[in-house]
Amino acid sequence: MLKPRIYAERCLRDEAEAVMALIPQLDESFDQVVELIYKTKGHVVISGVGKSGNVGAKMAATLSSTGTPALFVNPLDALHGDLGMITADDVLLFISNSGNTDEILRLIAAVEERHVPIVSMTGNAQSLIAKYSDYHISVFVDHEACPLNLAPTSSTTAAIAMGDALACALMEVRGFKANDFAMFHPGGSLGRKLLLKVKDVMYTENLPVIAPELKLSEALMTISGGKLGLGVVIREEQIVGIITDGDIRRAVQGAQSRFLNVTVEEVMTKTPKTINPDAKLAQIQSMFRRHKIHSLLVVDDDKKLIGIVDYFAIMN
Repeated sequence: MLKPRIYAERCLRDEAEAVMALIPQLDESFDQVVELIYKTKGHVVISGVGKSGNVGAKMAATLSSTGTPALFVNPLDALHGDLGMITADDVLLFISNSGNTDEILRLIAAVEERHVPIVSMTGNAQSLIAKYSDYHISVFVDHEACPLNLAPTSSTTAAIAMGDALACALMEVRGFKANDFAMFHPGGSLGRKLLLKVKDVMYTENLPVIAPELKLSEALMTISGGKLGLGVVIREEQIVGIITDGDIRRAVQGAQSRFLNVTVEEVMTKTPKTINPDAKLAQIQSMFRRHKIHSLLVVDDDKKLIGIVDYFAIMN
């Protein structure tokens, strides 16, 4: 018996080929659908049966989270009362691999007089659903990845990929940015990073402030007490430098017996990185990576210290 991973590799190759085969199928109709959805004032109402319904639900979620209001409706529910949710401002998008799904055909007949634009996504451009649609997007696949060529595998993968392609195209047309994405995902880690500001996470109490003339042995106690691994060097309320526990360790190695007499000013970094309290967390992360540091000093408009933001606080 062949090893199971051989079968898995065959399946993955078949599905990958099915997705790549979608590229030549993209045509003017796809462009028209993107323009239609972009201009619609209502929702994209997506419907499908069985596995196509699962694809439709995923597509609706992806569109909604990327700036295009969308919802999924089961065609049977629609035929038994949920048609009321469809308005003249909406766009209907039907998914069917065969293009001849009876429930979808009945739904098309039920909404025909409403003059709501109908988009279909099928694997058969000559099907009845494609014929009675205003726009058709082809997701034809040569064969299923299923060894029996029966279970929806390549066809559902292709439909999901085309739905993602539609969402990505709409994002580009809308100029959808990372901050917009965060607005739709406020509970996620990305939303947190993009919406929270420095002032929401900075340390403001018991800041490790030290004088430049302080001996390193004394400064070490202040740094340890601050629990941030650093001390902010201030003279006459102005920041003149920063010293870390790493700076002190290197000073000990270099000065050896002179260590007790070395002052903070001799080993401090005189150009510490600072940031405004209204900056977003995404900006902080960029600075951490660019400068290879783990702390930033938060200053007000007068460049006076008001807090410290730490890399590990952001990662929590």
